[in-house]
Amino acid sequence: MRSVEEQQTRVTAAAVAPRPVRVAISEAQGLLCAEEVVTERPLPGFDQAAIDGYAVRGVDVATAGTDLRSEDGEPADLTLPVVGEVSAGSRQPTRLQPRQAVRVDTGAPMPTLADAVLPLDRTDGGLHRVKVLAPVRSGDYVRRIGDDVQPGDVAVRAGTIIGAAQVGLLAAVGRDKVLVHPRPRLSVISVGGELVDVDRTPGPGQVYDVNSYALAAAARDAGADVNRVGISGSDPGRLREVVEGQLIRSEIVVIAGAVGGGASDQVREALSELGDLEVERVAMHPGSVQGFGQLGRDAVPTFLLPSNPVSALVVFEVMVRPLIRIALGRRQPMRRVVTARTVSPITSIKNRKGFLRGQLMRDESTGEYLVQALGGAPGASSHLLATLAEANCLVLIDPDTTEVRTGDEVDVAFLAQRG
Repeated sequence: MRSVEEQQTRVTAAAVAPRPVRVAISEAQGLLCAEEVVTERPLPGFDQAAIDGYAVRGVDVATAGTDLRSEDGEPADLTLPVVGEVSAGSRQPTRLQPRQAVRVDTGAPMPTLADAVLPLDRTDGGLHRVKVLAPVRSGDYVRRIGDDVQPGDVAVRAGTIIGAAQVGLLAAVGRDKVLVHPRPRLSVISVGGELVDVDRTPGPGQVYDVNSYALAAAARDAGADVNRVGISGSDPGRLREVVEGQLIRSEIVVIAGAVGGGASDQVREALSELGDLEVERVAMHPGSVQGFGQLGRDAVPTFLLPSNPVSALVVFEVMVRPLIRIALGRRQPMRRVVTARTVSPITSIKNRKGFLRGQLMRDESTGEYLVQALGGAPGASSHLLATLAEANCLVLIDPDTTEVRTGDEVDVAFLAQRG
């Protein structure tokens, strides 16, 4: 029996990342940048107002708010004539003379000679003459040319996951396309004479095809570009034809319902001309019986998963998901693991690493992670998909541990966040 770690090493060694492609920035979100994006022009490209107000010279309003007096000794207000208005997007050059003000909107180009913006709340809001209530200094509330990015700066580095901020920065520096590591293409096929699609009513001895839908969703969650092929008949020739067609268009192929009993032998025989598929017992539960090989001219990693939907999803999580993450260029392909304290006993199978469904919680007073195992005794309810739907983590139990007591610490792998 092969260990989980040995099987993972064998699987990840087969990872091949698709060649980088250039895509529109609107399609790049969530992908890994494959180039150093060097800016060619400054950002902002011109001095601009950072706030609505009045463009002024700082020296002209430096005495605002002080005890000004007129020649006859009476208090004097500091006021400036408003000689124009500049809106965001204006292309008309504007020149400011000493002791003048120009009304400006946020993002508007600064008039020549103006070196500060006087916010509206420091004025009386005058249209023709503005009363200055408080001073500003040179440079206040002005976005200077190149403050954000200078020509030659790297806007987005290779290896960066492109999120909303990176898309915005790419647009800001005038890039409409970017080189990225694309999503690996993954095909999901279900095998089994008992299967019917969800748009049909099962007859005697028939069940719905759960696996192709569930595994396709798990692959999308991991970041793959998924083709859900659906149900393939058990006829060897037809199955070989279907799989061969997917090997041409995919970087990963997943076949569910293809291990255990006579079905496994039929599948391996049908695919023998395409390459070697090894069905192996792996020291894990659920999903100990699983298959892996590299098929076709391009040696495409191909998985054979159990027909049990819970077992198939767990094997996918442990074996297939890391391969997708590596193909995406992610440095850390595994789920985040934390230590949690159990709130109930857990039973595991001797000499097999447990990947048991659980609900991870946090103690509000201590911040400590707590975990509640779901599903009961091993094997008794490994088929219950409802409990997997309630799980937000997998509880990891060492192969040499069969009993975990309440209050013991265990490792827990986060699953995707819900809602």
